[in-house]
Amino acid sequence: MNFDPHQICFGLNRALDERSFSFFLQLAGNKEFTEVFASRLSSEKMDRIVTEFTSLMKQYLTEDEYHRLFLQEESPHER
Repeated sequence: MNFDPHQICFGLNRALDERSFSFFLQLAGNKEFTEVFASRLSSEKMDRIVTEFTSLMKQYLTEDEYHRLFLQEESPHER
């Protein structure tokens, strides 16, 4: 990661919001963080987060983008 997490900021302009959100998601994807956070969430909270995030991906990504960018697959039919 080539950014300072202390520079994450929202509400000033769209470009900074997008960059900050991207950095935020990268921080949230840290393996140690995800393991600690997951161990502390209830099953209901995990389900709510996964449901909302999946809904947003369905709304804003094509099926090909979902497989290529999120699942890191070459095609929707790759397994």
